[in-house]
Amino acid sequence: MKILVINGPNLNLLGEREPSVYGNDSLQSINDELSIQAAAMGCEIDFFQSNLEGRIIDELHDARLKYNGVILNAGAYTHYSYAIRDAIAAIKIPVVEVHLSNIDNRDEFRRNSVIAPVCAGRIMGFGRHSYELALKSMEFLVGEKR
Repeated sequence: MKILVINGPNLNLLGEREPSVYGNDSLQSINDELSIQAAAMGCEIDFFQSNLEGRIIDELHDARLKYNGVILNAGAYTHYSYAIRDAIAAIKIPVVEVHLSNIDNRDEFRRNSVIAPVCAGRIMGFGRHSYELALKSMEFLVGEKR
């Protein structure tokens, strides 16, 4: 199993940005933990982060040829990027939407996810553990697709 983790805008500032909402873990520390978990599962894992919508779309397009699934924290693009939504719908591999915080308990504008309807699942509100749960879910999701 080969999984790609994509992180969107401002996630490069984890650990500095609003720690009361997003926690004190850096993106690198989350990636390091996921790498350990993936190795224990016998899974290959790669990471990508961009603040640019088009680069995220390009990574999703490329993922369809290289990976069995994608874990995606689209950041603010979650709430309004129909272009990312369409890219997810087009690639035909499972994508799990991930959020550190529970977006349903936040600002009204954050409660809507335009990507949720085309994702295989959604995990949120568990801090860095949201990513770990998403990786674990890939065992189930990828097994279904084989």
